[in-house]
Amino acid sequence: MGRQNDRGRLLGGLIGVELVKKLAGWKSSTGDDFVYPLIVGMVLGRIGCFLTGLEDHTYGVATTWITGVDFGDGVMRHPAQLYEIFVLLLLGGLLFPLYRKSRDAAAVSAGYVPGRMFQWFMGGYLLFRFVIEFIKPTPHPYLGLNNIQLACIAGLIYYAWLLLRRGAGGSRLPAGAEAAG
Repeated sequence: MGRQNDRGRLLGGLIGVELVKKLAGWKSSTGDDFVYPLIVGMVLGRIGCFLTGLEDHTYGVATTWITGVDFGDGVMRHPAQLYEIFVLLLLGGLLFPLYRKSRDAAAVSAGYVPGRMFQWFMGGYLLFRFVIEFIKPTPHPYLGLNNIQLACIAGLIYYAWLLLRRGAGGSRLPAGAEAAG
């Protein structure tokens, strides 16, 4: 299917999970448990995209950068798949302190908000996706943006709101509020 539809699947899956949790009355966050499996799955997918070459249209535009890769058509292109792998691994490393907190009962009782790691993952990933789309050979019909970037903006607004409404440091929500993620 190629990576072009991954953003919709990731955001659509998130919406589906949140709706089912709401219908089932599940109030606690489950997102932290999925960050590293998502990273591993996405890295493996990007390896497949890179090895596929031009077929799945996940490469970047022509470049003279040292990172340029010839996917078989004689044109050096940005290997957007490799950039994504790098960013996913970087996010995984940067989020490790939050992973440790999410597993520490004392940290949770001291104020760590379950789901915080997932929120930072999604915010970081959506920001990366927004930026990388500028070097993709796709139409950008919406004021210089494409549909993936518009979805990223919507997701970034949502996660910024979540992070800001209870503090980026992880302060608890007021009584009765629930965590998303």
